[in-house]
Amino acid sequence: MKLSKITFSDSARGDILSLYGKSVDKEGFIVEKGDISQKVLTPQGEEIRLEEWAGIRKGSEAFIKKDIFSLIELAKKLD
Repeated sequence: MKLSKITFSDSARGDILSLYGKSVDKEGFIVEKGDISQKVLTPQGEEIRLEEWAGIRKGSEAFIKKDIFSLIELAKKLD
C-alpha cells in the first residue's frame, strides 16, 4: 500500500480539526465540535490531546498519536 504524507504547520492544526468537525477543549483534548464532552479516541481507545496528535488515517476518522508505539502499529496495518 502506498503511503501519502501531508504536512502542515502547528498553527493549522485547529483548522484541520475543524474540517473534521472537531475542536479542542480547555484541557487540550480533541473533542467533537457539537458535543465537547465527547472526547475523540484513538483506535486503542485512548483520549488524545492536540499535542499528541500525529494525523488521521485515510478513509476513516482514526486519530493517531505521534508516539512510536502508535506509529509502529499504524505501519503494521498499512503494510
